[in-house]
Amino acid sequence: MPAANDTSAKSSLLPLWLRLIEELAGVYDAHFVCAIIAAEVASFTGITTVIGLSGAQGEFYDVWICRPDGEVSQVRWPSESACFAPLTRSHEAVRLEKLGRPVTELINSELWLLAQDDILAAPLPFPANGDRPSTSSGVICLIDPPQDCVINRAELAQLARGLTVYLDRAGLRRQVDHQEVEFGVISEISHVLTSTLSMERVYQELTGNIRRILHVESISVGLTDPKSGEVVFIESLMGAPSENLPHIRLQPGQGVAGWVSEHGEAVIVNDAYADKRFDPSPDNRSGFRTRSMICVPLKVEEHTIGVLQAINRRYGKFTERDLSLLQAIGGPLAAAIENSILHGDVLSEKRRVETIFTSMSDGVVAVSSDGHITRVNDAFLALVMAEEDTLINKNADKAVTLRGGTLAAMLETIVQQQDAQVQMAVDLQRTTGETIPVLISGAPIFNKDGQVTEAIFTFSDLSQIREVERMRDDLFQAIAHELRTPLATILMYARLLLEGKAQDEEKAARFLMVIERESDRLQHMVQRMMQLAKQEAREFHRSPQPVLLNPLLEDVLPPLADLAVQKGLFFRQRIDADLPPFIGDEERIEEIVGNLVGNAIKFSQSGTIRFYARQDNGAVIIEVQDEGIGIPKRALPYLFKRFFRAQSAVERGIAGTGLGLYMVKQSVEQYNGKITVNSQEGEGTTFTVSFPIHEDYLQTPQPM
Repeated sequence: MPAANDTSAKSSLLPLWLRLIEELAGVYDAHFVCAIIAAEVASFTGITTVIGLSGAQGEFYDVWICRPDGEVSQVRWPSESACFAPLTRSHEAVRLEKLGRPVTELINSELWLLAQDDILAAPLPFPANGDRPSTSSGVICLIDPPQDCVINRAELAQLARGLTVYLDRAGLRRQVDHQEVEFGVISEISHVLTSTLSMERVYQELTGNIRRILHVESISVGLTDPKSGEVVFIESLMGAPSENLPHIRLQPGQGVAGWVSEHGEAVIVNDAYADKRFDPSPDNRSGFRTRSMICVPLKVEEHTIGVLQAINRRYGKFTERDLSLLQAIGGPLAAAIENSILHGDVLSEKRRVETIFTSMSDGVVAVSSDGHITRVNDAFLALVMAEEDTLINKNADKAVTLRGGTLAAMLETIVQQQDAQVQMAVDLQRTTGETIPVLISGAPIFNKDGQVTEAIFTFSDLSQIREVERMRDDLFQAIAHELRTPLATILMYARLLLEGKAQDEEKAARFLMVIERESDRLQHMVQRMMQLAKQEAREFHRSPQPVLLNPLLEDVLPPLADLAVQKGLFFRQRIDADLPPFIGDEERIEEIVGNLVGNAIKFSQSGTIRFYARQDNGAVIIEVQDEGIGIPKRALPYLFKRFFRAQSAVERGIAGTGLGLYMVKQSVEQYNGKITVNSQEGEGTTFTVSFPIHEDYLQTPQPM
């Protein structure tokens, strides 16, 4: 009997089937299939036909309503208002009567509102052999069919069973298309992950693409701290969306992410607050509500470096397929993060080495194993007075001229002995033609195979060391000379007294005066040495008292002017009246003036000594000019160093210890002052000292 009914149904529906077969032959889109079926059934039966097909996650139904006159409308009903569930769960076609026994679940549905009397419905896809497939998610309905309708329940069931083939075919095509999209997204993400070292760009790619294929609200990446084991969700990884979120740091094993990081296993959690591993504290701090998640470990060579989370599926539940997709992305992501971290470490180390290389005070030159210069630092360029482009890629021996050795010989020793570190003291010729003494130290640079590919040479300027040695020798000679003269005089007059050469009191008194004067001279030298020692030990303290320069100069300058006149020099002074006070110590200011004017007299054979004192730009200025021997240009950088004496002064036999200007500079700077020098060899020298005016004076209104 069922076979006869099936045959009868097929024969009565044959015209409809022929039209459907013709129109559906090349159609693989489920929506188009539903639209064609609804239109053809409505046209064939003369009855309003409704077909509903659920969305991929079951959150809504796409519905086609086709009337006999050909009017077609497509709408989308939320699942809760469509109320198709009791129909899709049915194993057969059913007839629902509004006045008979209405289905409670359909009473308030959108479908029920379309009918006046009853509905004839069958599930799509139609279950085969009574088994209900899990993919059933649609329904075909005839609205208010008459009792003599050309399609009865059995025929509608047969029609639904036949149409299932087309819907299954469309469903398979949709799955294939979706898989192609997923494959394309994964390929795109993998390409980005392997082609960029920017973690922000990586996250941007993850956010858009994973959200698109998994339909989730949020994607987050956490890194496992290798020392503490904590999982840290870093803002720089998560990009702009996370800038306003509280910093998240999970302890080992804390929360789902902590558990995944600790165990190295992926998990699916479709009800977060029901899972014992879930920790709600991040939600409480951020205000974000976590409902569901997939969390996969990010592994590099079986070592977990972090976690990747997809949070809150918008529709339905997470599936094993979603987990597989996220795991497929997790592998390339872990490699990208590891590469980014390594790249950051390399850049950091490169910057550190670059900083060391460029900031070294010694000159540094990198030379390849074939003898060509590959790098130089600024200190070396200043040392040889050359431009970088005149050295780079040039033969080292030709570009760097040495007297007393060659870089080629040092390089050969380094390459042959591999781990050798060689040194050589030579003279380096500058581009100006002058030579300076240098100490060259060389060391090898190895490649990954342990071969020497380059050598690093450091050039230490020995000029200052040589100058210090000369200064030391000059100091010893000066001290010996300065001490020898007064001591010899004291010893001579003492012996004269002992031998009774002073025959009267007047001569004896004169001898004693000479002894006293020379003793004072010795004492002055010792005091200067003691002052130097105290300055070095920081035993001098800034005086809190303001100094008025005018009365001080009235006492200090007259003896110095007399000394200049006695030597045959002219002494001129111009001192502004009522100079404002500045912080200092009168005794130290006297020493500064005495040293500067005394030096001007000492180093001038003729001409004029000029002394100026004035107020200018918030400071008291002292200026001492002479027309003496001047200071060589090469000596100016060392002028204020301890024990330094210019070679020109030494050659002229001008006595001194090289301490005066050093102590002057120390005293000036101790009171926030400044000292400068302007000199031309053979024409004279000008020293300028400035002290800032006392603040109380500046704040006091001055008379107009």
